[in-house]
Amino acid sequence: MKLDYFYGQAGELFSFYRIPKALFQEQRFQNLSTDAKTLYGILLDRMSLSAKNGWLDEQGRVFIIFTIEDVKRVLCCADNKSTKLLRELEKFGLVERKRRGLGKPSLVYVKNFSSESSKESVKNRDNDGSCGSKIACQDPAKSRCNKNKKNKTERNNTNPILSDESEKMKNRELLEEYFSHSLEIDLLLRLYPDDEDILYQIVDLLVDTCDSKRKFIRIAGDDKPAEVVRSRLKKLNADHIRFVLDCLSANTSPIRNMKQYLLAALFNAPTTMQLYYQNKVNHDLAARR
Repeated sequence: MKLDYFYGQAGELFSFYRIPKALFQEQRFQNLSTDAKTLYGILLDRMSLSAKNGWLDEQGRVFIIFTIEDVKRVLCCADNKSTKLLRELEKFGLVERKRRGLGKPSLVYVKNFSSESSKESVKNRDNDGSCGSKIACQDPAKSRCNKNKKNKTERNNTNPILSDESEKMKNRELLEEYFSHSLEIDLLLRLYPDDEDILYQIVDLLVDTCDSKRKFIRIAGDDKPAEVVRSRLKKLNADHIRFVLDCLSANTSPIRNMKQYLLAALFNAPTTMQLYYQNKVNHDLAARR
C-alpha cells in the first residue's frame, strides 16, 4: 500500500478521536493502559454526539450507550479484552456504568478527567435556567423509563401493541428476578468481583434464552427443543455458575463468540460438572493406591 503525503492544511480535513494529554502526562494515569486511553478518547467522541442529541438523565448528566460488542467492533478485540478495558476505565474513575436490567444495555457515563473542569461544568449547568436545557434533561430519560403509572395506563388502554410490549417487559423482569435469586448473584458478585460483567452477561443471556419464542435453540451447533433448553437452564444454581466461571478462567483458547460459548457451558454445566468431579475423585483414589 502506497500512501500520499499531506500538503498544506489537508490534514485538517479529516475527523479524529481526541485523547486528553493528561492521560499521558499526569502521574495518576501512569498505569492506565494505552488501549484504555484510546477507548476513553472514543467514548469522549461518542459523548459529544449524545450531548447534541439530548441524551441526558434526570440530573442533566450526559450518558452514552456503548456495549461490549461496540468495544469489540471499534478496537477489533475479543470479549475478554473489551470487558477488561471497560473495567480498567472504571477502576480509574473515568467511566461509570449503570445497569438497567431487562436485557437493556447499560448506560455509560464518561467522567470528567479534570476535577476543576468538572466543578466548573456543574456550576454552569446549575446557572443555566433555559427551557431548552430543561427539556433536554427530561425527555430522553422519560423515553427510557416505563415506570410512570399514568403513561402505563394510557398505553394499555389505547394501544394493544404497546400493551403486549409491556407484558413482554414484565415477563423479562420476572425472569431476571428469578435467575438473580436462584443463582445467588449477590453472593457470586462478592466471591467473583472481577467477573461482574460476565455474571451480568450470564443473567442477560439466560433471560434472553428463556424469553425466546423460538421452537428450537442452537446449543454448540445442535438445534435443541426450546422447552428442553429452558427447563435445564432454570435448574441451574450458584455452584453451576461458579463451575462455568472457573472453566472460563482456565480456558486459554480464544473465544470467538462469547454468547454461544456461555450458552453451551451453561446448558452442559450440570453434566460436565458431575463428570469433572467424578473423574477428580477417581484420580485421587488412584493416586492413594
